[in-house]
Order: sequence, then structure tokens, then C-alpha cells
Amino acid sequence: MTLAEGVQLVAFGILVAMTLGGALGVVLLDNIVYSAFLLGGVFTSMSGLYILLNAGFVAAAQVLVYVGAVSVLILFGIMLVNKEQQFAPIKQAWVGKIATAGVCVGLFALLTTSTLNTPWAISTEVPQGENATVAIGIHFFTDYLLPFELASVLLLIALIGAIVLARRELIPDVAPGEAASEALQLPERPRELVSSMASPESD
Repeated sequence: MTLAEGVQLVAFGILVAMTLGGALGVVLLDNIVYSAFLLGGVFTSMSGLYILLNAGFVAAAQVLVYVGAVSVLILFGIMLVNKEQQFAPIKQAWVGKIATAGVCVGLFALLTTSTLNTPWAISTEVPQGENATVAIGIHFFTDYLLPFELASVLLLIALIGAIVLARRELIPDVAPGEAASEALQLPERPRELVSSMASPESD
């Protein structure tokens, strides 16, 4: 084993440990903000794995799209939604737990089967090198056009949802005897009435 191979092996082990540890933290931590930050760390670790595979463009896209956009969007959604409600136990919660466990076991079995049946031999094709970006663009707009557009629509929907949650409308005071306006008030964000004109400061 050469020095370069040893460095790659150690880097691979560190990145895998960071990815698995961050993924476990995402699903096990009680604080959702910490889970969102760890999700960004998982995305960053995956970009490091892409670098080890000599996929520089995919690594850069991973950082720009997932770390710089998706993770930030998730954090904005968490920070802006501050709905407070009393905890109410769910009736027959064991049914949902059993269904969730069944889905997780099925997905794990599917991934395990795919991993064992996939030939992991090193490809003999010539690397694209500097033409990798061109090749990826051609695949995006030919073979994978529909998934690419669906991902774009999904991100647009998430962005619109974040804007709706972040919207704040100032509702002026109403005259005596008039009903208070409920326009553009989200039920999870009750807002107090504010004066339409600033009152003069007393001397």
C-alpha cells in the first residue's frame, strides 16, 4: 500500500464515521435544531466521499445544493414555525410504530439486497476528466430530465412554503365597535394588533 492509498483509506474511514454518526444524531437527538445542523454535516461528509471518487463537480453540487440551500431552508422552516400546543397522546400509537418499523425493515432489506447483488468491480471506462461537467449536463437534460424537473418543482414548493410561514402582516387597530380583522393570520402565529400611527412621545 502506497502513501496515497493509505491517506485515502484513512480519509474514507473518517468520512464514513462522520456520515454514520451524523445520520444517527439526526434521528436520535430530541432537539430538532441540532438534528438539522447534523444533517448539514452529513451532506458535507458525503461531498468528501465524492471527492475521493474524483467527482469534483458532484461534490461541489452537493455542497451548493444540499448544504447551502436545502439545509438552510430546513433551518429557516424550523426557526420560523413556533407553534405551541399541549402534548396530547395519540390513540393507538402502536399501530403507527409497527407500520414505521415494517417500512424501515423493508427498506433495509431492499438496500441490503441491492448492495449484495451489485457488482462493485472497478470500472474500466476512461474517466471523463474535464468533460465530466458536460457529460453530466447531457444526462440531466436527456436521460434524467423528468427527475431533474421534479426536484426543481419540489424545491420551489419548499421555498414558497417558507415564504408563507415567514410572512408578517401588520394589522392596524380597529375602531371601537368594529370586528377585529382576521385576514392573513396564520393559526399557529397569533399576532397582536398594532397602532397604525405611532403615538407621540410624552415629554
